Amino acid sequence: MLDKVSIEEEIKKSYLEYSLSVIIGRAIPDVRDGLKPVHRRILFAMHELGNTYNRPYKKSARIVGDVIGKYHPHGDAAVYDALVRMAQEFNMRDPLVDGQGNFGSIDGDAAAAMRYTEVRMSRLAGEFLADIEKETVNFRPNYDNSLQEPEVLPTKVPNLLINGSSGIAVGMATNIPPHNLGEVIDGLLYLLDNPQAQIKDLMRYIKGPDFPTGAYMYGQKGLVSAYETGRGSIKIRSKIEVQSRPKGMESIVISEIPYALNKANLVEKIAALVNERKIEGITDLRDESDRRGIRIVIDLKKGTIADVVINKLYKFTALETSFGINMMAVVNNRPQLLNLKQILEYFIEHRKEIIIRRTRYDLNKAEQRAHILEGLRIALENIDEVVELIKSSKTPREAKEKLMNRFNLSDVQSQAILDMRLQRLTNLEQEKLLEEYKELLKKIEYLKSILENVEVLKGVIREELEGIKKQYATPRRTKIMEYDPGSINIEDIIPDSNVIITLSRNGYIKRTSLDNYHQQRRGGKGIAGANVSEKDFITNLIITTNHQDLFLFSNKGKVYRLKVYEIPEGSRIAKGVHMNNLLPLTGNEYIANIISLRNLDDDKYFLFITKNGMVKKTSFSEFKILRSQGKIAIKLKEGDELIAVKVIESDSEIILTTRNGYAIHFMGKEIRPIGRKAMGVKGIALRKSDEVVSAVIVNGDHRRDLLTISEKGFGKRTDLKNYRVQSRGGMGIKNMKITPKTGAVVGSFLVADNDELVLLSSNNKIIRIKVDEVRRAGRDTQGVKLVNLEEDQKVICFDIVVQENSLQATEG
Repeated sequence: MLDKVSIEEEIKKSYLEYSLSVIIGRAIPDVRDGLKPVHRRILFAMHELGNTYNRPYKKSARIVGDVIGKYHPHGDAAVYDALVRMAQEFNMRDPLVDGQGNFGSIDGDAAAAMRYTEVRMSRLAGEFLADIEKETVNFRPNYDNSLQEPEVLPTKVPNLLINGSSGIAVGMATNIPPHNLGEVIDGLLYLLDNPQAQIKDLMRYIKGPDFPTGAYMYGQKGLVSAYETGRGSIKIRSKIEVQSRPKGMESIVISEIPYALNKANLVEKIAALVNERKIEGITDLRDESDRRGIRIVIDLKKGTIADVVINKLYKFTALETSFGINMMAVVNNRPQLLNLKQILEYFIEHRKEIIIRRTRYDLNKAEQRAHILEGLRIALENIDEVVELIKSSKTPREAKEKLMNRFNLSDVQSQAILDMRLQRLTNLEQEKLLEEYKELLKKIEYLKSILENVEVLKGVIREELEGIKKQYATPRRTKIMEYDPGSINIEDIIPDSNVIITLSRNGYIKRTSLDNYHQQRRGGKGIAGANVSEKDFITNLIITTNHQDLFLFSNKGKVYRLKVYEIPEGSRIAKGVHMNNLLPLTGNEYIANIISLRNLDDDKYFLFITKNGMVKKTSFSEFKILRSQGKIAIKLKEGDELIAVKVIESDSEIILTTRNGYAIHFMGKEIRPIGRKAMGVKGIALRKSDEVVSAVIVNGDHRRDLLTISEKGFGKRTDLKNYRVQSRGGMGIKNMKITPKTGAVVGSFLVADNDELVLLSSNNKIIRIKVDEVRRAGRDTQGVKLVNLEEDQKVICFDIVVQENSLQATEG
């Protein structure tokens, strides 16, 4: 009759057994030697084969064959992969296997087949198996009960922290970063002398992980959490330098990358970002790495700010990564989450046990040898009688019994006397025996003191650890940053200097230093401003500073935001970069207006002006959060376009000027604030074939002249008192006399005498003149010639450079 079994209970039991098998027998390292079973079996098999650091290399296939045939009943690929990793300097902080041949690369290249590569234990790995023959660790039967294998290695090296470990078991995982051997031993020595030490005390010695690939580490809070609780997260940043090239150009050089990062994939990712236009200003990307180290070179265009590119590389690539620390290890056949002190304590306890077992073994051997030497000493003192006694005996057995009875010797002592060669009877040999006996007595006394005195035992541990540090410690590779570089604002690096932003009708934008445009007298021809195609022309020119925000409003009524310094810098005659590389514009959408601001105050508004005379006032609060895809700013009627956006306050006055020379002056209070998606209200009733070209905001400041510029380079200043305040929606009054000689109005600005005027012509010439060179005139006048234009050329746009104690750019 079959027994009934609960399927639920049986599944629970079987799954638990499987989980424990995976945890203890495969994925989680032992806290004492820091090794998983496969690594332990590899080192033990190499030790058994005599494949040590001072012996010839052996084929990897030989080692793998021994491991799977004797100790590890799994596939050869799994064993060889583990063996390869133990030899890779970019994976192991202190490699345990010395490999000869192709063992893969940091680019993700696989190692050669095991029949081609050769290995032997590294010198450090020899310390893992020191004294294993002295019964220092327990052995257990292998998988077929034909051999014995160690449960743990009697290592002198705190490997769990030195080389770290990572693994995924069932329901748990471990991820311990590698550390610097010298620092870990310093921490062990301090804890040995100060058992009550706190984690913060140990962190004075163990400062943090030390990765084989170097780089920079930061995230002190996460590190403290990991060391105190066993779990935490740190950040790793690549080592990046900016190097100068001829003709004022620069290159970004990456020489160290985060741990476990595939270099080839990193280079491919950077190339993809350049192709996708997510990172601008890169002209060339090269991987110049060789056996001396990593070297990835990124050449930059002239004028590109290296720090901006570096920040984008950190943002979009794995040049900055997080490392989640999870210090899980097997303790007494149970998985346990450990803090830093516990790991060190378990290692010290392991070393105490190893030394005690080794001492007992050595003491037993020493006492056995001393016992024999005691018998030989007695025989030497009575040599004549001993020789006569042996000569008178008929058999060896009889001689042994006579020696035992005559001199009260043990069986072992009597046998040693009988086995003694005659040459030992010389005076010199007798002295050697007696000297050996004396030294052995001293050794026995010392070994007993280790077992009886805890301080002597600590002294042995200290001496061994100091020896390991002296022989194997290497300088730290990973630099620990005391601060979080993520908190550094890129604006702290970029000077807040004055720049000109120009945008063409076809969507090419650039940033140029204002210093490139020197002042000229009124009537000059100007200097080249931008190299654009014949069918393109500049539509926006803004004087601003690097740290301000650019709010970019499209003809479709959407708004986008960029930092001024994010606009690639170009020379005075450069074409610039296309706006599609910076913003996700769609279809026939283009940027119609740009405003530069330093912050969005709650008591201010955006005023939207359309070509057909519609106006809308919306609070800044509606635009504080802008997605990368932009946001709707105004709803437009069919056939209408957004032509200008201005910043106003609740008591601002507004002047709209038109192409045909009319203007209307009304109070901003007449426009009530409405939401983003609203259409607005009528600002001016346009005459036939007329359209609004600009809006001027009057905030009661000292700029009381309205400067108006025409297409053919004429301009005039008119006192604001000549523009009476009217109701919104009227037809307005005359602003400028328009003739074929002057051409249509381009726009208007409020100015003061000490301001400067920057004009841009359709052949992309820029002229910079003082405002006080433009004479004042009435409303219905054509003004004076400001710039001599070439035939068929016209003024496209202009802006004002405001001269104050603290220079601020106007919103243009």
